[in-house]
Amino acid sequence: MENKTIARNLRLLSQLMELHNENPFKIKSVANAAFKVDKLPYAVQGKSLEEIAQIDGLGKSISSKVWELLETGTMTDLKDILAETPEGIVEMLGIKGIGPKKIGVIWKDLAIENIGELYYACNENRLIEAKGFGLKTQEEIKKIIEFRMAGQGKFLYAHAESTVNTLYAALAVWLNTISGEPLLGIAGEYRRCMEIIEGVPFLIGADQIAEVQEQISSFEALAFEEQGDGSFAATSTSGLKVQLHIVPKEDFYLNWFKLTGNEQHVTEVLALAGSGPFEDELSIYKAAGLAFVAPELREGLDEIQLAKEDKLPELITYEDLKGSLHNHSTWSDGVHTLAQMATFCKDNLKMEYFGICDHSKSAFYANGLNEQRLYAQHQEIDALNAKLAPFKIFKGIESDILNDGSLDYSDDILKTFDFVVASVHSNLRMDEEKATARLIKAIENPYTTILGHPTGRLLLSRKGYPIDFAKVIDACAANQVVIEINANPLRLDLDWRWHRYALEKGVLLSINPDAHRMEGFHDMHYGTLIGRKGGLTAVQCLNAMSLQDISEYFSNKK
Repeated sequence: MENKTIARNLRLLSQLMELHNENPFKIKSVANAAFKVDKLPYAVQGKSLEEIAQIDGLGKSISSKVWELLETGTMTDLKDILAETPEGIVEMLGIKGIGPKKIGVIWKDLAIENIGELYYACNENRLIEAKGFGLKTQEEIKKIIEFRMAGQGKFLYAHAESTVNTLYAALAVWLNTISGEPLLGIAGEYRRCMEIIEGVPFLIGADQIAEVQEQISSFEALAFEEQGDGSFAATSTSGLKVQLHIVPKEDFYLNWFKLTGNEQHVTEVLALAGSGPFEDELSIYKAAGLAFVAPELREGLDEIQLAKEDKLPELITYEDLKGSLHNHSTWSDGVHTLAQMATFCKDNLKMEYFGICDHSKSAFYANGLNEQRLYAQHQEIDALNAKLAPFKIFKGIESDILNDGSLDYSDDILKTFDFVVASVHSNLRMDEEKATARLIKAIENPYTTILGHPTGRLLLSRKGYPIDFAKVIDACAANQVVIEINANPLRLDLDWRWHRYALEKGVLLSINPDAHRMEGFHDMHYGTLIGRKGGLTAVQCLNAMSLQDISEYFSNKK
């Protein structure tokens, strides 16, 4: 075992001891020993216990730990303290800029147990109020976590979007220097609006392929390197892998089609359409005897059969949305006031209504509202509604689903809301049977209007808790409960793969930003994209209803 490995184990032990508030003198001794071992000019491996005890800074107690590590590959003290520490907390110790003291606050005070939850808390601005933190520290942590995500070679769609759009614009400008008006397109997972992107293929169709290949070195925004197959590859400064394919202009649309859909979709369509040439993508589907399939739907599910029968859904657009539900304000853990959030929704987004859903009383870490504060908030809503009419603020709450599936207010309180979003925020480690039963009990509560982020997942960070999706959706159908598409790019939950089942069962979906600041409303853009991917239409979306229609819906539900 190398000295660095020994030092790393000792350093981790000292950090965990500090995290668990053990004796400061012992912590310092272990940390000092880690430093000493790391700097030794000779290997500790092969030394006897007595020789190790003679090493400056180790002493009898720590030398015995090192000896145990060399003999068994572990230390009992380290093993015991790791057993008391969530795995995600240990992983956080690897983040530069936050030591054990800050991680202790994150864990004990904010109830955050992994890096995904930490990143989500940064997005919700929850760290700035915590002891020892501020806006600058929060933003630094956020950047470090984003860099770690990029290092995995996977990106959230929202994180890739800016890079892709900037690169597309730069390529479009650069292509103006190439003769013959070349064509340019984005393909792959990105064009299909997948929630996670591993790379982005660009396609150029040119009359003079050789000219593009020769001139690509003059493209300054990215350094492309030629691959063996005639395509080019590069990596953006953010770590996103980019491929550039160059084809004859007359073959552009066929190649764009091939590079966009998944393998099954492409194979089935081309078996019907033949090999072209094609003047655009529409003509490919026409040759196959199919209605045009939007890129988001090209996943090899039932879209080809629907296209044969001309029964493809008319997919929802952002412009179809009439209001924004499930939003937070400074009443709980939001950044902007209720008035600021509502006014932004009215004046900037031109929406007809706004639903406030601050956290309920069980969410102590998010400054959840007790009954007295709820009464005060409702008074403010009444005053704002009188001022902002005909724009409407609906009185909502994000009510925590407790372990047994009940909501965390009495019926007398629940009936004061226009609508209730019921969400799980704690005890995410139940097995499938218990987690499903918990959700179904909440769904069966007569005051539950919307089931919030059904699995609690955080993409690239935390798997959702296991549920029987079909049973949960069936319960929503039976109880006329809407299912949220949480539009935060980290969630996008309900997963698009279950949208169709829900829609077939007659369940409405709601594109909710879960906005904790005015900028968070933009996430409805991502929710709309993922809704389209799941086959959502405007008539099946709750917040595509007009103010009059949704007012009647809420009234009838109550």
